[in-house]
Amino acid sequence: MVFIFPTLLSMKLQPLLLLLVMYFCAFAASSEIASEANALLKWKSSLDNQSRASLSSWSGNNPSIWLGIACDEFNSVSNINLTNVGLRGTLQSLNFSLLPNILTLNMSHNSLNGTIPPQIGSLSNLNTLDLSTNNLFGSIPNTIGNLSKLLFLNLSDNDLSGTIPSEIVHLVGLHTLRIGDNNFTGSLPQEIGRLMNLRILDIPRSNISGTIPISIEKLSILSHLDVESNNLSGNIPLRIWHMNLKHLSFAGNNFNGSIPEEIVNLRSIETLWLWKSGLSGSIPKEIWMLRNLTWLDMSQSSFSGSIPRDIGKLRNLKILRMSKSGLSGSMPEEIGKLVNLQILDLGNNNLYGFIPPQIGFLKQLGTLDLSDNFLSGEIPSTIGNLSNLYYLYFYHNSLYGSIPDGVGNLHSLSTIQLSGNSLSGAIPASIGNLINLDSMLLHENKLSGSIASIIGNLSKLSVLSLYSNELTGPIPASIGNLVNLKTIYLDGNKLTGSIPSTIRNLSNVRKLTFFGNELGGKIPIEMSMLPALENLQLADNNFIGHLPQNICIGGTLKNFSADNNNFIGPIPVSLTNCSSLIRVRLQKNQLTGDITDAFGVLPNLDYIELSDNNFYGQLSPNWGKFRSLTSLMISNNNLSGVIPPELAGATKLQRLHLSSNHLTGNIPHDLCNLPLFDLSLDNNNLTGNVPKEIASMQKLQILKLGSNKLSGLIPKQLGNLLNLLNMSLSQNNFQGNIPSELGKLKILTSLDLGGNSLRGAIPSMFGELKSLETLNLSHNNLSGNLSSFDDMTSLTSIDISYNQFEGPLPNILAFHNAKIEALRNNKGLCGNVTGLEPCSTSSGKSHNHMRKKVMIVILPLTLGILILALFAFGVSYHLCQTSTNKEDQATSIQTPNIFAIWSFDGKMVFENIIEATEDFDDKHLIGVGGQGCVYKAVLPTGQVVAVKKLHSVPNGEMLNLKAFTCEIQALTEIRHRNIVKLYGFCSHSQFSFLVCEFLENGSVEKTLKDDGQAMAFDWYKRVNVVKDVANALCYMHHECSPRIVHRDISSKNVLLDSEYVAHVSDFGTAKFLNPDSSNWTSFVGTFGYAAPELAYTMEVNEKCDVYSFGVLAWEILFGKHPGDVISSLLGSSPSTLEASRLDHMALMDKLDQRLPHPTKPIGKEVASIAKIAMACLTESPRSRPTMEQVANELVMGSSSSMD
Repeated sequence: MVFIFPTLLSMKLQPLLLLLVMYFCAFAASSEIASEANALLKWKSSLDNQSRASLSSWSGNNPSIWLGIACDEFNSVSNINLTNVGLRGTLQSLNFSLLPNILTLNMSHNSLNGTIPPQIGSLSNLNTLDLSTNNLFGSIPNTIGNLSKLLFLNLSDNDLSGTIPSEIVHLVGLHTLRIGDNNFTGSLPQEIGRLMNLRILDIPRSNISGTIPISIEKLSILSHLDVESNNLSGNIPLRIWHMNLKHLSFAGNNFNGSIPEEIVNLRSIETLWLWKSGLSGSIPKEIWMLRNLTWLDMSQSSFSGSIPRDIGKLRNLKILRMSKSGLSGSMPEEIGKLVNLQILDLGNNNLYGFIPPQIGFLKQLGTLDLSDNFLSGEIPSTIGNLSNLYYLYFYHNSLYGSIPDGVGNLHSLSTIQLSGNSLSGAIPASIGNLINLDSMLLHENKLSGSIASIIGNLSKLSVLSLYSNELTGPIPASIGNLVNLKTIYLDGNKLTGSIPSTIRNLSNVRKLTFFGNELGGKIPIEMSMLPALENLQLADNNFIGHLPQNICIGGTLKNFSADNNNFIGPIPVSLTNCSSLIRVRLQKNQLTGDITDAFGVLPNLDYIELSDNNFYGQLSPNWGKFRSLTSLMISNNNLSGVIPPELAGATKLQRLHLSSNHLTGNIPHDLCNLPLFDLSLDNNNLTGNVPKEIASMQKLQILKLGSNKLSGLIPKQLGNLLNLLNMSLSQNNFQGNIPSELGKLKILTSLDLGGNSLRGAIPSMFGELKSLETLNLSHNNLSGNLSSFDDMTSLTSIDISYNQFEGPLPNILAFHNAKIEALRNNKGLCGNVTGLEPCSTSSGKSHNHMRKKVMIVILPLTLGILILALFAFGVSYHLCQTSTNKEDQATSIQTPNIFAIWSFDGKMVFENIIEATEDFDDKHLIGVGGQGCVYKAVLPTGQVVAVKKLHSVPNGEMLNLKAFTCEIQALTEIRHRNIVKLYGFCSHSQFSFLVCEFLENGSVEKTLKDDGQAMAFDWYKRVNVVKDVANALCYMHHECSPRIVHRDISSKNVLLDSEYVAHVSDFGTAKFLNPDSSNWTSFVGTFGYAAPELAYTMEVNEKCDVYSFGVLAWEILFGKHPGDVISSLLGSSPSTLEASRLDHMALMDKLDQRLPHPTKPIGKEVASIAKIAMACLTESPRSRPTMEQVANELVMGSSSSMD
């Protein structure tokens, strides 16, 4: 019994022990659950009131029934999912160590802030962590590497910083890593290849730098790789292109290299984003093999070449973006096979040629953008098939023809932009069917006809832009139906009639521009019922009556112009007290009224122009309270009184125009404290001295004080205004000498000191005014000689009449062109101007100017003493003898001596030339032409010149005396930076030659024939050379009197200096045109450049040069003579000529292949030159543009007026 009892006892106690174990387990579990609940409740209490309200279900000790909480079978918290419930607070109060069984923690899309606590690393069972889209900051804790069971990590869209912890590579089970849209520093972890199970790696827009680690090639099952918009650089690891990726984005980085051919291995790829990636080169033609591709974006890149034709095989493609990617060539018609395409964006490239009609097959297309290219031809009618089109952008191309009626079928269209083309014809009535249209921009075309009333159907329209067309007729009353309009641009047309009263319905309109039309009548009273109006432009029309009385009714008007009309009456009070105003232009009307106190203080007013009206009263001191004012212009009115010194309070004032009023008093000294660049006070009754404080106005560019009653000395302080371009002090009573300090005004172009009481000589420092073009010193008491002008080679207009000047006229352009009216009534001027006495030899030798110009020949001392009085004759006799018979005299050059030198840059003598060329030895020969040989000569001074020696015949006579005479006459009459400069000439029985400036790069012909030189002759240089030649010809044709026609413009006669500036040369065939008769001549010129009409008429005019210029321009662009293109152009029948004329694709294909295809911005100028040249090559001379038109078009960078 003793032994049985313990056994029996233990058997009886087993249930009790089991019960005790179960009790203790339950107690422990309930204790754990309670601690989890307490941890969560404590965290809840740290959140803001709104967050606590959102978690109102969080109470008691049973988390399984709480919002966003899930528990496991033991009632322990396993999942926390609180996404998008509006939580505000931090994670610092959440005790993660009390939540050991959590598998999922998702608090994304809230407003949590603060840092991620390091204790999060204690969640050892966690497989999903999503804290994305919050406001978390600080760095990712290193303890993240302790979450060894983590499969999904998303920390994207926060404000995290610091480096990506290297411990993240310990998460070897991770299949998704999203940490983009943060602000990290440093690079990707180098051992990222350890995450072998990674399928998604998404780190866009996170400021990551450095290179992509090579270890990334180990991520063999990666299907999504996105590192968009970081600062990554270097080469892309090659094996990435072999991965089984579905999504790949390298966009927005700075990678090196090109797209490799290995891209064909991305057979599963669906989205490929390479925009702005730094990759360059051509697009691999094998890209068509990516048959699963649905989205391809290669925009904003530096690719080259054309769009591969096989791109049409990407039948699944829905989005194709290649804008601003450097592409050239034509649009392949195969693009029409992409029938699933929804977005096609090829804008801002260098595409040319026609828009393929196959574009009409893309019936799923919602966006079509071909803007900013060089596309030509007509808009294909098949565009009307794109019934799902929402956005249509064809702006800034060279499209012509009419807008197809089929556009009216695009019922879904929201935006149509066809601006900046050459479209013509009427706006199609079918456009009224586009009832969903929000924006219609057709400006800068050649559209004609009237604005149809059916436009009133477009009730959803918010932007209507039709400016710069040729539209006529009235503004339709139906425009009042467009109640959603915010912007209307109708300026720059030929619209007539009055503004319809229905304008009152446009209660949302902010911008109304009607300027530059032929509108008339009174402004309807309804114009004052537009409460949202910010910008109203009525200028340059024929409006009458009063200005709108309540134009600022909404208090939002910022810009108002009504200038150049026939408005009368005062400025409306609504306008003068409109505090929102920024710019006001009311000049050139018939407005009246006392302006003294008309304007309240307008705090935002920047610019006001009231000139050329009939305002009276005084200039109010209140103008000094306009703190934003930069321009105040009230010229040509009837203002009286003084200029108030308070005006200096307008501390931003830069332009002050008060000319042609009746202002009196002194110029206030306080004005000199303003940052003025334009001060015009001329034609008033101002008195006193010019304040010396004017020296502080360092920004001043224009100073006009003429026609007042100012007196005293011209202040020498004016010489400190180094930015002055134009200064007029004329018609005052200034006395004393001209201050020598004015010679410091290096960029001054116009100076008028006429009509004063100035005396003394012209200061020698005047010669420093190298930029001066116009000078008036007339009606003073100035004296002395004119030697100070000798080096003022930019001077083109001069008036020194009514002074006491004496001596010879300077040998510069201004005096060559001067009329007697600009020289009369002086003491003793002489020179080669009708009305003046010619200068005698002795007077010339005695003058310093003539000493600079006369030839000095070293002769034996004894002979020199004997013939000193006959110096000029001795030089002529020894160096340049010629026959004295009358016949020879009749054909000799009309100069005072047989040997003559005009020296602009230094002294040269006959012996120097002979010695420098070693009696014209062939080793100095640099060119041979029809009239002579050209030699390079280095003078003793080191100056290099080109010497053109005319061919001689056996009897010693010149082969072509007429050509020699003509070239001298032309080059001494004209002076231009793009025309070769003549230094001197010699007419001699032994040698007759011209001495010109030496141009280092030789002729255009020579440059184009040498491949090395042609490649250095890049597009920028070529465009500038074409402009240079155009400027030279424009000067000869339009600024010279008489006009000069070159008659032999060709690539051999255009020379380039070391900076590739072009200089027109060889004027032996030039002809001065007689304006009073026809000009007939024998044929001269170079075949291939001569105008076709010279084959049947010998009448010459400027249009011959225009044709030759067109040939030369094409030759410069094509790199060779364009004979075949010209033949096909002139050989076209009338029916095909227009198409040929506008087919730029063929022209752009012929550009010099030795250079890369021109890209923007130079590509636009190349296309413009090609188009202008085509206009110059028109067979009919009458239809060719003038060189002035050509030069202007080249400056504008547009050839619109040539079409």
